[in-house]
Amino acid sequence: MPNQLDNKVIAAIRVRGRVNVRHDITETLKRLRLRRVNNCVVLKMNDSYYGMIKECNDYITYGEVNEETLGRLIKSGGLKADPKEVLDGKYDMKEMKKSMPFRLHPPRRGYRSIKRNYKQGGALGYMGPAINGLIQRMVK
Repeated sequence: MPNQLDNKVIAAIRVRGRVNVRHDITETLKRLRLRRVNNCVVLKMNDSYYGMIKECNDYITYGEVNEETLGRLIKSGGLKADPKEVLDGKYDMKEMKKSMPFRLHPPRRGYRSIKRNYKQGGALGYMGPAINGLIQRMVK
C-alpha cells in the first residue's frame, strides 16, 4: 500500500520520555536513533521507515521538512551538506546518518501537549508542514 510520504524527506522528533514505554516501541525508537527527548532525525521515507514511524506514533512527531529548516538543522549538526541536494535525493544519506540524531533544545513556548495527537490539539503524530515551525523554535 503506497503512502503519501513515499520518497519524501521527513524530520522525526522524539517528544515523550523513556519511562513506561513498551519494549518493542523502545527497540523501534532505538533503530530510528531517537533515544532521548528532543532528538531529531531526518529520514528519506520508504515502507520500512513508514512502518517504524507508525508504531512509534504516540512518542514522536514527524512531518515533511522544507529547505530552510533542513538547512538550519544541517548547520546545527555541523554538516557541510546542501539542503537542496538532500531534498532532491542527490546527497548520500549515509553521510548524514553519521551526525544524527540532531540534539535540539526544548521548543520556545513549549509543546502544545505531549499526550494528544496533533489533530486533537497536541504535538504527537503526523504534523505535516507544521513540523517546520516546531523545529524553528527548537534550533538556536
